[in-house]
Amino acid sequence: MKHLDGVEDAIVNFGAAKIAVYGKTTTKDLEKAGAFENLKIKPENNRDKQDEEKESFWQKYSFLMIAILLILIGYLSKEEVGEKHFYTLIAFVGAILISGYPLLKTGYKNLFRLEFDMKTLMAIAVTGAVIIGEWGEGAIVVILFAISEKLEAFSMDKARYSIRSLMDLAPNRAIVRRHGQEMELAVEDIQVDDILLVKPGQKIAIDGIVTRGNSTVNQAAITGESVPVTKQQSDEVFAGTLNEEGFLEVNVTTTSEDTTLSKIIHLVEEAQSEKAPAQAFIDKFAKFYTPVIMAIALLVAVVPPLFGASWSDWIYQGLAVLVVGCPCALVVSTPVAIVTAIGTGARNGVLIKGGIYLEEIGALNAIAFDKTGTLTIGTPKVTDVNWLTEANHNQHLANIRALESHSQHPLGKALVSYTEDMEVTSEIDISDFTSITGKGIKGQINGKAYWMGNTELAYDRAQKGLSESAKQQIRDLQNSGKTVMLYGDEIEVIAVFAVRDEPREESQNILNQVHSLGVPNTVMLTGDHKETAQAIAKEIGVKHVKAQLLPQKKLHFIKDYQKKYGKVGMVGDGINDAPALATADAGIAMGGAGTDTALETADLALMGDDLSKLPFTIRLSKKALSIIKQNITFAIGIKILALLLVIPGWLTLWIAIFADMGATLLVTLNALRLLRV
Repeated sequence: MKHLDGVEDAIVNFGAAKIAVYGKTTTKDLEKAGAFENLKIKPENNRDKQDEEKESFWQKYSFLMIAILLILIGYLSKEEVGEKHFYTLIAFVGAILISGYPLLKTGYKNLFRLEFDMKTLMAIAVTGAVIIGEWGEGAIVVILFAISEKLEAFSMDKARYSIRSLMDLAPNRAIVRRHGQEMELAVEDIQVDDILLVKPGQKIAIDGIVTRGNSTVNQAAITGESVPVTKQQSDEVFAGTLNEEGFLEVNVTTTSEDTTLSKIIHLVEEAQSEKAPAQAFIDKFAKFYTPVIMAIALLVAVVPPLFGASWSDWIYQGLAVLVVGCPCALVVSTPVAIVTAIGTGARNGVLIKGGIYLEEIGALNAIAFDKTGTLTIGTPKVTDVNWLTEANHNQHLANIRALESHSQHPLGKALVSYTEDMEVTSEIDISDFTSITGKGIKGQINGKAYWMGNTELAYDRAQKGLSESAKQQIRDLQNSGKTVMLYGDEIEVIAVFAVRDEPREESQNILNQVHSLGVPNTVMLTGDHKETAQAIAKEIGVKHVKAQLLPQKKLHFIKDYQKKYGKVGMVGDGINDAPALATADAGIAMGGAGTDTALETADLALMGDDLSKLPFTIRLSKKALSIIKQNITFAIGIKILALLLVIPGWLTLWIAIFADMGATLLVTLNALRLLRV
């Protein structure tokens, strides 16, 4: 394709079965360039035009069927009139040309360029078999190789289907309201700020914000969550998700190219084109391996006859070595496993950005977790209120509500929610409001100063400081995993509030699974108080705790743990944890759906806000690594075993092609087991 007029460059993504062509050309010319691989090219951006009739079995395999028929005729003719007869030869030559022409053409082209691959070896082997008069065996080699190629293509398509199925999730057309008029449009023509109308049972075509209506939406395609999520006004919805019950009006916020689903598909395709370390090694190995096999085949064909053995027998053995030495199984052993694993992850709401990260996650010795929103729910709640004075509690709660309404801190929101639950209203004016970094807030109410914050602020602002009983209360609350906030004026501390971000129900079970999957060290990194962090860590089973950390401090601890344990993963929300996620060997972002930062920063994204995907991802990675090792071992082992048959002279072209084709098929089928993880 690079040699076509007007084409500047062309990049093939094998895993996604895509080619990006830069420059000017036509689909017809592209197909002509790929004619020997029988390539069919179609644009990806207009799916309406892509729908075409599926090829029938006969259209797909007619050449193969005719070639098999000719081989059968050839062997019948051989029995009846002899192997040198014209009818016998024409049947075998016909079979070789019909099923082997693309193979022979590519093989010789590569040979003249001194590029030695499996097709080069096959072309030499078939030609050699014809020269020494083994017409039938030459034809069998060609037909078995053609069958092997078809089966390999079928298996690879099965692995690629995981991406294609993602593409088909979002509908091609949708009904929108634009300037007060309803119209049905192709998804590519929908614009930002159009109103998308989604009926019950319809799939949502494009990302947006609900403006009217209530419904439950099945988001399994994006987040992997099987339980439908309730959506109402101001909630975000994603392309490819299913509206189950109610009628929704959605304000469109992206174009079809920028939806979360489109980003997932693009990232998965990019990931599948990136080579994992094991695959890169195999590709390098194959470059040296093929010439070595050719040299061994030459020695087998030439050396024994020099010592008086039969030339035809040993040339035949040399040709068999060429066939058995084909690196098909070896070359295909890793990419099929990588493509299948990444596709399986995407279907289950886990976005893995490349083979290298798929390998890394299975080799981690430690995983660090951000606390808030990862191991905990992320929404703090007031759990305890202890009044240290008998003053008007409702008035003080109104003061607290007024103060915290000016704050953006999550703990402040928890206090405002608590005052709402207590049905306290606040029409209070605050002057001189100040946020004191790392300590709390203060402000003037009716000419009197009030503050809310930690113990340091209490000592700074309250003349009386803290009594022994108040100190004991604070210690007890912190030891039970709660964050303490104090409220007071310039004279004394008036109340002690305890706030707690509850651990997720599933956190303990997930950490137990992570430990049992061979990750011995887990660490919780948090900006929270040390006692609070340790209490939560003890409750859910985290091995180590680092508390009172700023985001940049998390980065230093990741580096320290890498020196101490080797490979370290980091799980966070992808926003304030971005530096730590980028530094870790495997950065894992929680809740990637709709979060660009998570998708861009992390190496893996758990699309739903669901930590249970972490053990699944580790299992998937370990299974993929195990299958890759099995495949490589089997592919090399079967070659060595077949080559040993040369010593007694038992290796035939039949055995050679079955060893090669069988190994290729078995490693491919073995890799497809990852679809079931």
